Order: sequence, then structure tokens, then C-alpha cells
Amino acid sequence: MKRIAALILLASLSANALGFEPFVVSDIRIDGLNRIAAGTVYNYLPISKGDRLTNDEVQRAIRALYQTKFFSDVEMERQGDILVIKVTERPSIAKLTIRGNHDIKTDDLKKGLKSIGLSEGETFDRLALDRVQQELIHQYYNRGKYNVSVLPHVTRLDRNRVAVDIEIREGKAAKIKEINIVGNHAFTDKAIRDDFESGTTNWMSWYSKNDQYSSDKLSGDLNKLQSYYMDRGYADFGLDSSQVTISPDKRDMYIAADIKEGAIYKVSKVHLLGDLILPEKTMRRLVFIKDGETFNRAAIEASSKAMKAVLADMGYAYAKVDTIPKLDKENRTVDLSFYVQPGHRIYVRRVIFQGNTRTEDEVLRREMRQLEGSWYSQAAIDRSKIRLQRLGFFKKVDIDKSRVPGTPDQVDLNVKVEEQSAGSLMFGVGYSQYSGIILSGSVSQNNFLGTGDRFSLGAEKSDYYTQINASYYNPYLTDNGIGIGYNATLSKADYSNLGSEYASYSNSTRAFSTTLGIPITDFQGLNLSMGLSSTKINTYEGYTPQVLIDYQNAIGHRTIHTWTGSIGWTYDTRNSYWAATRGGLLSASVDGALPGSTVQYWRFTGEANHYWPIGGGFVLYLDGQVGYGSTYGNQTYDRTFGQYVAGQKYDYPFWQNYYAGGVKDVRGFQDNTLGPRVCAGLDPTTGKAAQPVNGNCNGSSYYYAQPIGGAFKVLGTAEVYLPLPFLKDINTARVSVFMDVGNAFKNYQSFQASQLDASYGISLHWKAPIGPLIISLAHPFRTQPGDQHYEERIQFTFGSQF
Repeated sequence: MKRIAALILLASLSANALGFEPFVVSDIRIDGLNRIAAGTVYNYLPISKGDRLTNDEVQRAIRALYQTKFFSDVEMERQGDILVIKVTERPSIAKLTIRGNHDIKTDDLKKGLKSIGLSEGETFDRLALDRVQQELIHQYYNRGKYNVSVLPHVTRLDRNRVAVDIEIREGKAAKIKEINIVGNHAFTDKAIRDDFESGTTNWMSWYSKNDQYSSDKLSGDLNKLQSYYMDRGYADFGLDSSQVTISPDKRDMYIAADIKEGAIYKVSKVHLLGDLILPEKTMRRLVFIKDGETFNRAAIEASSKAMKAVLADMGYAYAKVDTIPKLDKENRTVDLSFYVQPGHRIYVRRVIFQGNTRTEDEVLRREMRQLEGSWYSQAAIDRSKIRLQRLGFFKKVDIDKSRVPGTPDQVDLNVKVEEQSAGSLMFGVGYSQYSGIILSGSVSQNNFLGTGDRFSLGAEKSDYYTQINASYYNPYLTDNGIGIGYNATLSKADYSNLGSEYASYSNSTRAFSTTLGIPITDFQGLNLSMGLSSTKINTYEGYTPQVLIDYQNAIGHRTIHTWTGSIGWTYDTRNSYWAATRGGLLSASVDGALPGSTVQYWRFTGEANHYWPIGGGFVLYLDGQVGYGSTYGNQTYDRTFGQYVAGQKYDYPFWQNYYAGGVKDVRGFQDNTLGPRVCAGLDPTTGKAAQPVNGNCNGSSYYYAQPIGGAFKVLGTAEVYLPLPFLKDINTARVSVFMDVGNAFKNYQSFQASQLDASYGISLHWKAPIGPLIISLAHPFRTQPGDQHYEERIQFTFGSQF
């Protein structure tokens, strides 16, 4: 066919050029142009005014214009000394429609079509459309859909345009009916295929799609089959053949693999050859297979990778470690050699930033742990990437190296970032089952003017709470990373608006603080804070629990003045802030009211959590928290003299109590409802404060006891994040199953493990356009008397909250 097409083209070219006598071209005229500019044709035309034109030159010119794919016909004529070129333009694509596709997204298809010139606005080429048709069929074959049909329809429109409609009928994927492994004796089919992606239909196939045939999946499974044997000593394992058979109706697939197991080999000797750089004793610590052990390819590959990693951290960026096994089939042993080729020691000439159109280079550069002019270190580069990702300014961060031409020992680092919005102007409505409707407005910028400083100003109002907050933080007050921040808050809370099951009192607070952040290492740092606050507390006779009224009467003040101070330590190794999959966070802080405050108290808060990838896309998360508070100094306020005198020590202030329960705490219970409870009002029979019995208030006008929190809190969480196929981007949404346990206690002495509440359930975390959305379906399975009044199986909160 190609030869016939070439002969036809040659004949047409000869015909178009027939009858030309050589002449000097005085002018060139082009007829037939509509969309294409004459200048474009002149750029491709190898003939100019003043050229002597021959038949050979004419044929070369026609070929050049055909190769542009702009024209379906080209003719050349002579009018005197004027060369007349008559062209027929190919139609342009006015509209491109793809329908019927489900497995492959339309946007992805259009990107692929555009790369070969089939897109709206481009010149239509029928041959390109035929290639597209075959390529699409091939892609669906790779997905196991052998019944697919791709039908292109071309409709002629006015003004030399066409509409291209590609109709895809995907059909159903062929299902795997049988997988037969022939030649296995040492292991069962089940053991061998346990890690295969391909499989026959079972009860989980609707989720895993394992029974849908894919050539890519099969190729990966055959590699896993080879690895399975070679990781267990079968050094001469062989895959003789593999066959895939399809039923006549193209719905059923049958897979067979013929293998030769071979024998189990032992490692006779491990040699380290080449330029080791480090002492051999040091390098041998990185070899995970020893003399006399069973051959294990996974251990060998891990050894090679570990040696290259160590050398890369020393500057040998292109180090090679080749594995050379010598099999002794008679004795069934392997003589194993690792040949180390470190290459040149590399240093980084320049670090080049790309893609940061809003963020200053300096903001990125100060996060880099790989410095210009220093030896290349892969560990420093990996750490730099994590630090950049955790800024929150970028969707994507890639760091690659490129050799400096002409210099074997230098590379440039190319840091490519894709920026995302680091600020927002938000007016929103949220809802929490605890707070009710939440109205909020805020302006925030985590990358203020591209400097990396953080600024926010916001207001929030809910059924019981109103707050205005302003903050500013400069993370690099000094070059070594000491940061300084300021925060001012005005807030008012009226808990009586939450219903009779909550302690009825209100408070209003004005506070200001300044914070100093001091880095210790890349992973840990200190935070020091000083500030002052003023809190006015209002209690209500007959509604507020008597114990809270008595406490306020004891201190003799409705307005509490506090000098605040805190010190906190964090150790953070998480690989992401929002959707971490490995690493963890350790934190501990002590804060409280300094001497001279109305009530002197301190409290300790600690947390430890960690993420572990456990295979298959599953991630295990464990978290533990503890909080403890107490007062210090013996002091009593003397109303007569208006000063503090030595006397009885106060209890821990109730407005600083810890609470438990809620969508971000012990799920399955209403927010802040677990822990100590008291009754409002006085028992009419005794004249004393009523005490809760099994969650009820005997003699009180209220049925439920009111939670008031406590000075000690314990919380634990075990959570497994699930790899769901419809949630491809874990940075947007995650689903988990969880178990929470915890409670609040009056003080440390009151703690009893038997009084810890617990629940289990499933949770969705979604970064929705309106703000973070959390939905939990929880079932409390361990409760205390009275807790049943506060159970809440479905909990959700959404919207931005300051």
C-alpha cells in the first residue's frame, strides 16, 4: 500500500509539474487561500523571486507544501514569468466531541489527541484520525475491554470546516475465568498468587476489580511471580512461557504460566569489589545477606540500594552498585559480588527555582538544606523537599538534578514548584451540632506578599460564641529561623444558650500575646509565649451549678486578670500536614497564670501520634493525648483589705477545665459532655447543691446533670485510613475507620481506667470548597452512667473556623 501511495503521489506531482520550461521567477501568486496566511505559505516554500525554476524545483516545492498538511491539493502554473500556486486547503476542526467514554476521562483523551494535531482549531487530517482510532482501541485493550468500538464521525460544515465526533462503545471488561500456574511444586497456587493484582471473581471483586483483565497488571504479576521464587532461594527460577486466551465472545480470559522452579541456592561468599570509599567493615553493615544464608533477591537489591544511598549522601550522586551472582549448579551455591563504582564526587553549583511566580526565591531558599557550593547530599535534598511541601504554598514540589555541561563533578538542582493559593478572603456559613450555625468572615494570607509571613484577621459568631481575632507571624525574624508572632483576641461565650444540659455561665475575654519560635533541629523546636488577658465571668443563681458560684465567691472577683506564660516543644516528622502517610508528632507544653494573676495555675498538655503505611495503600494512625492542670501557691483574697493573704489553696479554675467528647475528640458523644457533672440549683429538701445520681439530678428542676469538665484528661485514638478507588487524591479527601477512647476527670487522683468511654466508627475528612468538612458515623460501646443522654451517632462540622 505504501508503494502504491508513493507512485500515485509521484504521478500527481509529475502531472502538476508537467510542461514547465525553466524560467526565472519574477513574482509568485497564491490562489485558494482562506484561513491560512500567504506569509505562512512563503515560509514553507523553497522558491523565491529571482530563482531559476526547473521541473525538479517545482516537484520539491509541491512536496514541501504537501508536508505542511495544510493542503489537500497543490498545483503550479506559469503565467508569463509569474509562478501561480493553486492550493485547496484542508478543512479545520470546528468542534471535537468525545462521547461514551467512562474508563478514560474526556480531558485526558483530548490532551492526547491534541499532541498529534487533532483538536479544535487545528487542520483536519484523516490519517491522524485513523491513527487516533487505533490508539484508542489499543488503550482499551490494555484495560481488558476487547468489545470496544471507536467510531469517528466527520460532518462537513460551511466555510471549509468539519465537526469530528468520536463515539466510543466501551463494552464490558473481559473477566478472568482461570489462572493456571504449571510447574509449581514447592508452593501452592494460593500462596504464589496471594499478592497478584489479577485474580478470578470473588466477593471483593466489585471493589478491587481484580477479575478484570489488563495486560499491564498481568506483566506486573509475572514479575511478582519471579520475585516470589527468587526471594526464597530459587536463584535459577525460570518463566518458560505465558499464554492468554480469550473466549469467542471476548468476555472471558484464561491465563496460563509455565514455570521452572529450579533448586534452592545458598550464598557461598559475599564479596565487595570496586572503590568502596568507606572502610569495608562499614560497607558490610549495609549488606543484608550473609555467607551461608539462603539466596534472596530482595535482600540483595536492598543492599545495593542502601550502599548507593550512603554514597549519595556523601556527594556521589551517580554511584552505581552492580550485583554479579555466579551460580554453582552442582553445589547449588551462589558466589555474590557487589561491584561499587562511586564515580565523581559531585557538588551543587546552583539551586534554580522555577514556578514560584508569587513567592520570593528567598522563601524557598531558606527551606533548602542542600546548599549551593557544597557536596551533593540526597538526604539533604529529600529533607528540603519535605520542608517546601509543608509550607502549604505549593501543590507540587519536584527536585531534580542536571549535570553541568563540560564539568563531570558539578550539578545544578532544579526546584520546580506549582503554586497554590496561600490566602483567602472568606465569608461563610458553617454548622456544628455543638455550636449550631456558624457565621464567619476572614481574610488570611499564609504567604503575605510572597514573604512567607502569616497574617489573619477574622470574626466568628455561633449560637453561644463570638470571637474577633487578629494575628501575625514572621517565621524568619533571624536568618537561623527564629520566628516571632503576635495575637490579639476578643471573645464572648454564653454556655446557657446551649441548653440545660450544659453548665450555665458566660464569660468575655480580652487577650494579647506574643510568641517566639526557636528551631532546635529540622524536626524539632521550642515555642515561648508571654501575654495578658482579662476574663469577666457571669454566673446565674438557680441556673449555674452551685460549685461554680462558690468558687467565684471564694476568689472574690468576677473579672479575672491573668499574666500568661507558656513553653512548648514539638518534634514533627510527618511527611504532610493535611494527609500524612508516615512520620509523627510529639509535643509537650506547659502554660499557665504567672504570679500576680487573680488565680495562679499551671497545666501540662502532651500528645504523641504516628502514621505507618501498612501496605496496599492502608495507613495506620495512633494518637495519645494527656492534659493535667493544678494551682500553685497558698493564697486567699481578703475582701476587707482587698489583697491576697496566705491561706487555703484554690482548686483548679473551672473556666480552664479540660473537656472530652465531640467530633474531634471522643466521637459518638456531643462536644464537651463527658467527664465530671454537677447539678444546677439547690436541693429543696436539704438546701444544698444537688448531686447527680446515674446521670440524673435528684430534687433539681433539671433532668440532666451539667458537664463542667475537669483538671485531668486522657484521650487515645486508633485509626486506619482506607485506599478507596474513588478517592484518588488523599490531599482532598480521606476515609478512615477508628476507635476512640477517653474522658475527663476532676483531677489526677480521680482517674480510673474503668471510667474511660469508647466508641468506634467511620469518618470522612474532606477539604471542600466551603472549608474543611468532617463527617463521622460513630457507635459508643463503652459508657458511664448518664452518658447515654449525650450520645450522637452522626456528627459533622463544616466551614472555616478561626
